[in-house]
Amino acid sequence: MGDTPRSQTVSTKLHRIAEQAVQYPQMAFTAIMHNIDINFLKEAHHRTRKDAAPGTDGVTAEEYALNLEENLQNLYERMRGGRYEAPPVKRAWLEKDDGSKRPIGMPQFEDKIVQRAVSMLLGAIYENDFYDFSYGFREGRSPHQAIGALREWCRKLNISWIVDADVSGFFDNLDHGLLRDIIKRRVNDGGVLRYIGKWLNAGVLEGKCLSYPEKGAPQGGVISPMISNIFLHHVLDEWYEKEVKPRLKGRSFLIRFADDFIIGCEKEEDARKVMEVLPKRFNRFNLTIHPEKTTLVDFRKPDTKNETGSGNGTFDFLGFTHYWGKSRRGYWVIKRKTARKRLKRTIGRIWRWCRNNRHEPLKEQYRMLCAKLRGHYQYFGIRGNYRCLEFIVYEAKRAWRYWLSRRSSKSYIRCEKFQRILAKYSLPTPRIVHSI
Repeated sequence: MGDTPRSQTVSTKLHRIAEQAVQYPQMAFTAIMHNIDINFLKEAHHRTRKDAAPGTDGVTAEEYALNLEENLQNLYERMRGGRYEAPPVKRAWLEKDDGSKRPIGMPQFEDKIVQRAVSMLLGAIYENDFYDFSYGFREGRSPHQAIGALREWCRKLNISWIVDADVSGFFDNLDHGLLRDIIKRRVNDGGVLRYIGKWLNAGVLEGKCLSYPEKGAPQGGVISPMISNIFLHHVLDEWYEKEVKPRLKGRSFLIRFADDFIIGCEKEEDARKVMEVLPKRFNRFNLTIHPEKTTLVDFRKPDTKNETGSGNGTFDFLGFTHYWGKSRRGYWVIKRKTARKRLKRTIGRIWRWCRNNRHEPLKEQYRMLCAKLRGHYQYFGIRGNYRCLEFIVYEAKRAWRYWLSRRSSKSYIRCEKFQRILAKYSLPTPRIVHSI
C-alpha cells in the first residue's frame, strides 16, 4: 500500500525542514512548531506504539482510537490555544541483574502522540547533524548494525585497544539547563522549548506519591531518546570527532548506541589519553563516567601479544561479549556470544515465568514459551552464537519440566512423560537470524 495523503503532506513538511538543515548547518531554527496541525498529529498517532501499558489516566491506545478524530481535534485545539499540560509519568520498577532496580515510566498515550510529533520535527533537523557512528533510536538503524560496524572497524583500522566506557545513570542525571542550552544552538523555537520543558518538569507518580525530579529525562517518554541523542551528540560525538580524534597518533573509532559506547584505538597511548580525558569531559556536563565499570581492554590478536601483554581481551557491548577466536580455517577472527549477564537474566526470567504460570493450560504455556524463545532468537541469533541459543532452550526445558512437576504434590513428571509432552509441544529450535 502507498502512503496516504496525510503522510505525504507530513513527509513534505519534514523533507523541507531537513533540506534547510542540510543547507544551513549552523542555523538555529526559530519557527517550526506551526508545522504541527491535525494531519501531523494523525501521522504522529500512526507512528506511536500501541502495545505499551497505559499511563496515569488508564487510557489505552485502543480506547483512545475509538473516538480518534474527536480526540485528536480536541488535542490540537488545546495545543493551539496553549492549554496543553504534560501529565505526570507513572513509574514502576524492574529488577536488574545485580539485584538493584531501575525505573520505567509509563506516559499517557495522548502525551506520547504529542511527544512523537515534536520528536519528528527535531529528527528532521538533527538527522543531518548526527554522525554515522550513532546508532541508537534512529530510523533505519539497529543494534546489529552497530555490532557489525564495530567488528569491521576493528579489522580495518587494526584496533588493539578498547575503551569500554559506562556512564553512571545517564537518563536519571541529565541536566535540564544544559540540555536546553544545547538544543537552543540548533532549535530556538519557543514552542518546542516550552513543550520539552513541560515534559522534563511534568513529575513522576509512584503509587500515590507525586514528585518532581530536578534532573533526568522523562522515563519511557517518546521524546527521551531524541533529546538524549541530541545531548550526547554534543557532549561526546562532536567532541570526539573534532577535538579528540585529530589529536590521536593512531587510528580510532567511536560507536555509540544511546548512552552505551565503545572507543577503539590502534595505539595504547591513545587509548590511555582517552581514558584520562573522558571523565573530565563528562564532568563538565554534570555526568559521571563510572570509574570501576569503565575499563581499558587489551584487544590485540592473541598471536601478536608479547609476554607483557595484559587485559582479558574481551568486552561487552549491546548484550554480546566480543572476543578473539579461531575460525574453521584457523584464522584469528572477532567472535560474539551472548554476554553472561544477559544469559543469566534471560534464564532467570524464564524460570520465574514458568513458576508464575505453572497452573495455566499446557497449550497456553507452550504458546508463550515459544514466543519468548523466538524473541530471544530474533535479537541474539547471530552467526557464531548458536551454542548460547541452545543453552537457552535447554534451560527453558528444565524450567518447564521443573514447574510442571510442582503443580501439586502428586504431579512429578518423569523424563519419559516430559518427552511425550515435548513431542506434542516442540519448542522452537535455535536459528541464526543475523549474519553479521
